[in-house]
Amino acid sequence: MTTIQTTRIRELNDVFRTTWLTGTVLLTSGIQSLADATQSHIVEGVQDFNAFTPDNDPHGEHDFGAVTVDGHKVFWKIDYYDLSVQFGSDDPANPAVTKRVLTVMLAEEY
Repeated sequence: MTTIQTTRIRELNDVFRTTWLTGTVLLTSGIQSLADATQSHIVEGVQDFNAFTPDNDPHGEHDFGAVTVDGHKVFWKIDYYDLSVQFGSDDPANPAVTKRVLTVMLAEEY
């Protein structure tokens, strides 16, 4: 069952993931060690991802995905923090109290 809060979290996550404008993006050292062209393809793969299913998105928040780009299995994950990025957010549906952090990593780094 999708709630209003879940729908709002999903909307905020989709805007962030597709634009990278409303939070902080972290690329792991494995991603950074790849060629610039591969990194660009990975960015596109993450931003274009829309293959959400109940299996890979059980809470309906669009906060995790896996893509294969240029032969590299890549995971991405959005986490929700308070504005000081010290603790988890009390309300991920409220951007006034939530800092989103998107981590992009090679699956082998997990």
